[in-house]
Amino acid sequence: MTDGVDLRALEARAREFRKTILQMITRAGSGHPGGSLSAIDLITVLYYHTMRHDPRNPAWPDRDRFVLSKGHACPALYVVLAACGYFPAEHLWTLREVGSILQGHPDMTRTPGVEISTGSLGMGFSAAIGMALAGKRDGRPYRVYALLGDGECQEGAVWEGAMFAAHYALDNLTAIVDRNGLQQTGPTEDRIRLDPLADKWRACTWDVQEIDGHDLGAIVAALDRARATRGRPQVIVARTVKGKGVSFLEGVVGFHGKALTRDELSRALAELDGATTGR
Repeated sequence: MTDGVDLRALEARAREFRKTILQMITRAGSGHPGGSLSAIDLITVLYYHTMRHDPRNPAWPDRDRFVLSKGHACPALYVVLAACGYFPAEHLWTLREVGSILQGHPDMTRTPGVEISTGSLGMGFSAAIGMALAGKRDGRPYRVYALLGDGECQEGAVWEGAMFAAHYALDNLTAIVDRNGLQQTGPTEDRIRLDPLADKWRACTWDVQEIDGHDLGAIVAALDRARATRGRPQVIVARTVKGKGVSFLEGVVGFHGKALTRDELSRALAELDGATTGR
């Protein structure tokens, strides 16, 4: 159900976030635009609809936790954290600089709002499971959300964690898989085949949903259902497009970890502005 949810406002936020992400990465001269744009709709809905959090009190014990297990997409997290008020927006223009609070992968010791340092694929998911288990044992009401890349699901640690979370019935844990089908060197299915990915999670006895990861209404509804599920952890397999929103980035392997040129940035911003005005 999405009654009462302003999907147009969420869409407008996500579009502005896309523009800022590309500007940040271009200024830095390095970063990961493709996976940041595939994930931004999911992160936007989490922070602006689903999660209980308070930027004025980032250490609130009962806050919901978000773990960006695919840490290389951190520009998408940084832009949302800044917009929420976890730190001043001017820090966005220091991405990847020496001494910046915004490093190339999330660093919990530098960035307000980052719950755990991530980057080694599979490790963030393991940390999220630990947070969920701790919440259960401490009787805390918070929920934990972990965003994984689909290439990350080729890591053995992910499946060990999936079995562990199901064994301990961690129904306060929701995993979201950014299923864009591409990894650094090519299609996921050409490297180590993942499909039937949803069935693998079902085999681990998780509650499974499959959605369009750029349909904001579907994201809202899936997260609402996950929150209401009892007795087992939930996973949302979100079908996405790497580089979503900019025609010449979409589905292009080369933009996994390559910054745009100034000319490419201008073209991308013009496309996104055109989407805003309906041109």
